[in-house]
Amino acid sequence: MRVTMLIYDLGCGGAERVQSAMANFWAAKGWSVTLMTVTGSSKPDFYELHPAVCRRSLGIASDSYSPVTAMLKNAARLRVLRRTIRESAPDAVISFQIHENVLAILSCLGMRVPVLVSERIDPSHEQAGWTWDFLRRMVYPLASRVVVQTESVRAYFGNTVRRKILVIPNPVRRLGCTTGASGPSYGVGTRTLIAAGRLVPQKGFDLLIRAFADVAREYPDWKLVICGQGPMRGELESLRDGLGLSGRVFLPGISKVLETEFSDADLFVLSSRFEGFPNVLCEAMSVGLPAVSFDCPNGPRDVVRDGLDGLLVPPEDVPALAAALGRLMGDEAERRLMSTRAPEVAERFSAERAMGLWEEAIHGAMNGGPVP
Repeated sequence: MRVTMLIYDLGCGGAERVQSAMANFWAAKGWSVTLMTVTGSSKPDFYELHPAVCRRSLGIASDSYSPVTAMLKNAARLRVLRRTIRESAPDAVISFQIHENVLAILSCLGMRVPVLVSERIDPSHEQAGWTWDFLRRMVYPLASRVVVQTESVRAYFGNTVRRKILVIPNPVRRLGCTTGASGPSYGVGTRTLIAAGRLVPQKGFDLLIRAFADVAREYPDWKLVICGQGPMRGELESLRDGLGLSGRVFLPGISKVLETEFSDADLFVLSSRFEGFPNVLCEAMSVGLPAVSFDCPNGPRDVVRDGLDGLLVPPEDVPALAAALGRLMGDEAERRLMSTRAPEVAERFSAERAMGLWEEAIHGAMNGGPVP
C-alpha cells in the first residue's frame, strides 16, 4: 500500500503527534508512506518519524496580503503539490485540516487517486475565514471520504458531505508510567494539578487559572502546572501574578516527556473552550490520572466517563470547574478510585482500533464504494 499524507508541519501540537504516529504505524507495517508538509525544511520536526517514512518538505506556506497575491500563490502551491503527489504515485492521499484538505482535493482533480480529508477540530468554532469556509463547502463533496473525530461534528455538514463522513477517533498514545522518575521541581506543594496544550484562547487556561485561584487558599499543598508554549504566555503570567499565584502556578514551556510530568502529577484538567478530539486528555488518563474537564464541544464527553474516571462540568463555567477541582483535590480516596479506571481509555481508543478504521476507509475509497 502506498499512502501520501499532507499536513501543515510537524510541530509540537497534539494533531501533529497523531499524524506522525499514523505515518509511523503504517511504515512499521511495511506500507510505503510519504509525509508531506507545506512548510519548508528550515522548520525542524518536533516528533520523530519511522526511518521508512519518506519525508517531503514542500516549502509552499507563506502569507498573502491581497486577494490577487493569494490567488497567485495558491495556484503555485497547487502546481507544486500536484507534481509531488504524482511523483509519490500513491494509492490514496490523506490530508489534515481545512487548508491542506482543500489543496489536496484540488491538486488531485483528474488523477484518479482517492482523497480522504480529515477535520481535526469542530468546524463551527474554527476561525478559517470566509474564503476557506466557502472552499470547504465547494470542494469537500469531491473528496472520497471525510473523516471526523466525533459524531457531533457530523451535523455541521450538509447532506452531500455527510454521506461521505466516517467517524474515527484519534488513536491514543499510551504513555509509559515512569516509575520513580522525577520531573522538574517547582518548589512548593506536595500535590500537582496539571494541564497541557498551546497557550492560546482555545485552551482556556485563563479560565483554569481563575478556577484554581478560587480553591488555592483552601488547598495550600497543591500547585498548578501548565505545560505548553504560545502567544498567551505573557497574558497568563500577568493574570497569575495579579491573582497572587506567582508561587503556585507554573508555566514551564513545552515538554517532550509529558509522561514524566504526568507521573509526577495527581490530577489532570482540561479547560478548553472547544476541541476536536482532546489527545492530551486521553494520554493523561492512560497513565492513571483522573481528570476534570469542561464538557466543551467536541470530545471530552466521548472520553471522560463522568463520575467513573473523571468529572465533567459545564463549558466555560469557572465556579463549576473550581468546585470539581476542589472535590477531587480534597478527596484522595476518590482520586485513587478514578485512577484505577482512567487507563481503560487506552483500550477504548486503541491505536489498533483507530488505525483499523482508517484502513477500512482507505480500502473503501480505493474500491469506490459508498460509505457504510
